[in-house]
Amino acid sequence: MALKSVESQSPRVVGSPDASERDLLERIARSKDQAAFRTLYGSYYQRLSRLLARMSVRREDIEEVINDTFWVVWTKAGEFRGASQLSTWIIGIAYRRALNALRRAKIRPVSDEPFDEDSISVMSTDAAETDGQWLALGLTRLPVEQRMALELTYTLGHSCEEVAAILDCPVNTVKTRLFRARETLKQVLPGLAGMPGEKS
Repeated sequence: MALKSVESQSPRVVGSPDASERDLLERIARSKDQAAFRTLYGSYYQRLSRLLARMSVRREDIEEVINDTFWVVWTKAGEFRGASQLSTWIIGIAYRRALNALRRAKIRPVSDEPFDEDSISVMSTDAAETDGQWLALGLTRLPVEQRMALELTYTLGHSCEEVAAILDCPVNTVKTRLFRARETLKQVLPGLAGMPGEKS
């Protein structure tokens, strides 16, 4: 099946309830229903694109990772047992495929090492910059695993338990990453905007 053409053919179904998505998956598992597949693919395409971009996956690799993810969904739909949210399963597949892409690109996907605060310069502090742009810039200052914890929790609305399942780590590790990410952003964001940050 040519997955690359699916995104342009499928309608956007944003925020589908888990029960509806499971019904789509069951139709794929039962009869290889291509209409159900296109709908499910369309409902996840933007979410996964954003997530993979946050992981620093190269733009040219994002489409491949999404296609690889949905090839797994297509071929293994019948193996989903419902122990988690369907979104947890699909995003977990995408996360693991993205790690492979990062390794191929020789980008270290996870780092607990402190990063150099002076390694990134900001050329403009124009007042027209939006809060969203500052936040996006601040997120680039975080290690990838902290970025993912924030994105999965606050943007995609997953619980810490679901994030732990996606990232294949203990729940306490997720909580630690969220705490460190928030603390780092409190320090970094004011500086990016040309204001004094919080003192430790």
